[in-house]
Amino acid sequence: MHEMSLMESVIEIVCETARLNGARQVKSIRLDVGVLSHVDPDALLFCYEAVRHGTLAGQANLEINRIAGEGWCLDCGKTVALQKRFGPCSGCGRHRVQMTAGDELKIRDMEVI
Repeated sequence: MHEMSLMESVIEIVCETARLNGARQVKSIRLDVGVLSHVDPDALLFCYEAVRHGTLAGQANLEINRIAGEGWCLDCGKTVALQKRFGPCSGCGRHRVQMTAGDELKIRDMEVI
């Protein structure tokens, strides 16, 4: 399960950022996870419960925002919704679509005290 190593990295980044800014505790963490990222949000939540204890984020709430897949068609120039990686353009049906959203995993923000 690669979600465990991903969540360990998230907690490490969050706690280090909090320490560098003089925070005593992390109250909340918001993540953006793309629907095309091959990351399971439920697995992330499970892993979060396993790795947060004993850290500055030990009592933090975790919110996961799902980001829809989106791409730009190189043939017709439209921005289109993507339901899967390398999917066709919903406008012209061709497969020359450059993904612009939906494969990310990033820390959107965090609240500290």
